[in-house]
Amino acid sequence: MNATVGSANYSYVSARVRSRRAALFDENDYRKLIRMGPGEIARFMEETEYETEMNALGSRYDGVDLIEYALNENLAKHFDDLLRFADGQLNEYIASYLRKFDAWNIKTIIRGVYTDSETQEIQDDLIRAGEFSDAMLDRLVESTSIESVVEQLSKTLYGSALAEAYEVYEETGVLVALENAVDRAFYSDMLGGFPREPSEGTAMYVQLLRAEIDFRNVRNALRLARSGAEIDPSEYFIPDGRLFDADQLRQLTQNPDQLTEYLRDSTYGRDLSEALDELESADGLIDFERALEKALLEYADTMTNRFPLSICPVIAYIRAKEREVDNIRAIARGKQAGLSTDEIEEELVIV
Repeated sequence: MNATVGSANYSYVSARVRSRRAALFDENDYRKLIRMGPGEIARFMEETEYETEMNALGSRYDGVDLIEYALNENLAKHFDDLLRFADGQLNEYIASYLRKFDAWNIKTIIRGVYTDSETQEIQDDLIRAGEFSDAMLDRLVESTSIESVVEQLSKTLYGSALAEAYEVYEETGVLVALENAVDRAFYSDMLGGFPREPSEGTAMYVQLLRAEIDFRNVRNALRLARSGAEIDPSEYFIPDGRLFDADQLRQLTQNPDQLTEYLRDSTYGRDLSEALDELESADGLIDFERALEKALLEYADTMTNRFPLSICPVIAYIRAKEREVDNIRAIARGKQAGLSTDEIEEELVIV
């Protein structure tokens, strides 16, 4: 691929992303954090690339609250920088991908309203890196019912899907239909905008998106297969991946061993090998899901190595940065909750 396609400056952005990827926390950093209390973690972060956010927020917050807000602001800053660095088609691709955080925020708000969580608790879990404005997110958080959330989203790309899913929610009282409506709307909108015969750069972007769909479907399928719940897998199914259609998924979830064999023989078999080994040796799904997340990160890195001047390094960085924030948050919250070192380590995904 050329370093520049149209006005897309792949070479420049790839160089900036490599530099930022090198600054991410590594396994040694996480080992240090696990041995610290919340206050020590905050002081450690003041000496890292989180220094600006920690200092700016230090007069208003402390402990885990300070860490939470600094993580979210730093994440949003880095993703805003990506948009500032990128031109043309690459900028459009990054902007569309970052809408995944709008989907995340919608699901977070719906869960928060469903469980009657405090407004501040919901706010703390939002990632303000998508297209939704702060004002819109604040209005959604203040909603007193899920119906109100759905109504406020009626004019967004999630509107019609959520309206239909809300009818199912009213009948069942569970959030499955609503959460999957959000994911389906996001990926449908993303993939629906591409031409039938995409350019090489677009084709790689589509491949990464379809991998996300496939890995998400795998996770949901295994959850169903192991749970024994009498739920139609089509309620969890997200179309437009490469591994399943709804009927295949329904059949495979009836036999977990058959599903794992199907995955081993699939196009992702090599990338999922460690995750599938983890599944077969684990008593539950937690270890598998962690291995699956690691596999998705490694798949993006594999694509980056093959196509260094493309969208691939950017997507790989976004996923890795998001994972760093999740890891640090898990350590800080685990320490606050009094979890053991082993319990906290089980929550981490390190590549």
